[in-house]
Amino acid sequence: MANKKKTPALNTSSTADIAFLLLCYFLMTTTMGSQTGLSRRLPPMPDANAKVEDQKVNRRNIIVVKINSADRLLAGSEAIDVSQLKEKIKEFLSNPADDPTLPEKTLTEIEGYGQYPVSKGVISLQNDRGTSYHAYIAVQNELVKAVDELRDEFARSTYGKAFDRLTEEQQEIAKKAIPQNISEAEPKDVSKR
Repeated sequence: MANKKKTPALNTSSTADIAFLLLCYFLMTTTMGSQTGLSRRLPPMPDANAKVEDQKVNRRNIIVVKINSADRLLAGSEAIDVSQLKEKIKEFLSNPADDPTLPEKTLTEIEGYGQYPVSKGVISLQNDRGTSYHAYIAVQNELVKAVDELRDEFARSTYGKAFDRLTEEQQEIAKKAIPQNISEAEPKDVSKR
């Protein structure tokens, strides 16, 4: 009879335990990136007992920003590039020369500040169903950037520091002086207009 040599076996039960423990450790310590959406505050629900009034908005107080299915941009009646949108919106909202074709300003009493000429400007954003998400977000960013820069300019001229360095109360004053009025319409075929 021949002696068969036994091959040594590896004990893999402890290896499986270690792999499981490592997996548990990495699952517990790893943070998953969370997607954040656009920060938009919806208007409050209307009171059921309130009377509905037709609000007429003066045409000069609205700028319509349209993005078609080819991601081309139209601000007012002018075809522009996304890189020009921020300056166009800043000029529209601030109306520095009191142009009668740009938004009106209303002298408004702001608590903690006094009276300030607040723009009645509204940005109406309309996009096509075929508009790319990238183009839509790029336009959104430029609109918000325009408002942020106007608020920053207000903060620097009023308080001598940037908007993000103001106290909460001062930031609220700046937000009331430079409101962010962006109206978004339901996507449709804007190229037919």
